[in-house]
Amino acid sequence: MLARLTFCLGRFRRYAEPAKAQVARRPDDLPLAQLHDMTRPLPDVFRNPTIRVSMLAIFAFGFAGAATSPYQSVVGIRELGLSNGIYSGLIFAAAAVNVIVSILLGNLADRIGEYRAMMIVSAVFGILGYGAVFVLPAQATFVFSALLLLPVYGSLNSLLFANVRATTKGMSRNDVATVNSGVRAMISLSWVLVPGITGALLAGSTTMLPAYLFAALACVVCLGLISIFLPRQSGTDKAATHHLSYLAALGEVLSPRVFVRVIAVALISSTLHVNGAILPLIVTGAAHGTVTDIGVLVGIVAFFEVVFIIIWGRAQRIMSHVTALALGAVIYVVYLVLLGFASAPWHVYALTVLSGIGAAALISIPITYLQDLIAERPGLGSALISVNIFLGAGLSALLFAIGTGISSYSGTALIAAEAGLIGLGLLLHFDGRKRRR
Repeated sequence: MLARLTFCLGRFRRYAEPAKAQVARRPDDLPLAQLHDMTRPLPDVFRNPTIRVSMLAIFAFGFAGAATSPYQSVVGIRELGLSNGIYSGLIFAAAAVNVIVSILLGNLADRIGEYRAMMIVSAVFGILGYGAVFVLPAQATFVFSALLLLPVYGSLNSLLFANVRATTKGMSRNDVATVNSGVRAMISLSWVLVPGITGALLAGSTTMLPAYLFAALACVVCLGLISIFLPRQSGTDKAATHHLSYLAALGEVLSPRVFVRVIAVALISSTLHVNGAILPLIVTGAAHGTVTDIGVLVGIVAFFEVVFIIIWGRAQRIMSHVTALALGAVIYVVYLVLLGFASAPWHVYALTVLSGIGAAALISIPITYLQDLIAERPGLGSALISVNIFLGAGLSALLFAIGTGISSYSGTALIAAEAGLIGLGLLLHFDGRKRRR
């Protein structure tokens, strides 16, 4: 009897120990472990010091933009006396300069395989640009900063994403999506918090120039985070194997394989810009709302964006980037169609959840998709983010002009929805097969 019991225990140990070892080696194979990973408040990827510091730096970057962008036209036109035409031309030219600088600095960073130095330079330009407008408020200073200094600072956005992209090289697709959504959520969070705080602080002020001081201080924080806390990394192993000249880098961006896909994403992204222009006009017009409603609605949507950016990051664990982007585009197109028929304030309030879900997808998922177009060069691939923003803004201006020329603001929402569908069609035409991956 004892011998038989010993024999049974021996067999149990022989089968149980490998199973135990397998659990220790591969915990992700267990459904319970997967559930724990999906519901964990802070995924392990965010414990990486480079990713953590980059998230804080990009919040500071977003802080500067959120503090000044809502009041930029007020400072430039009303306080410094620029004409509407000069201001419009200046903003367009500044966006074009930002695209060129982003491509050049991104390509240079790829060549040396290190992004920290370029980010430090960009942050310094931000301090000088915002600080100059506050210290020397004049038309010449404003034009010089907006046209030269701040576009260089704007390239910090793509450089930060490029640095994160290089850090996540070798990580699983799920972890990369989680990181990108988390980093992008930090910008949205700054837009949730900062404009209202800035407005409250300057409510009794006769000038909005202190907003530029706040932005300059945010750039100082950003510079400190990058220069002091961002871990130094050797660029030798990360440098691009084949160096591109600046013209060759621009040619890579404009190559048919890349550019047609950028156009597709820009058409989808343009719907966000059109909505930003027509939402206040529809709220105070066809929907019979008030100016107060505009601020409340923007804040609600921004809050939902932060929440759903994280959710979209988790969703990309079970679907491809193309599928997620297509789904987000469909949701936002449906929102724009319903917005076009809004005739009461509660209609627009009811659409905030739909707007937040769709917008969260359109401002976060394209980042990964665009970076993948030139995956071997994180700096140049991340520069496509700036290209997309520029093209999206330009297309939205065209759509707004066409829509308001032939229809009402509500009709413009429907035209923007059609443009989004065209972009979606192009995306599925070129990369529809990726939905199965």
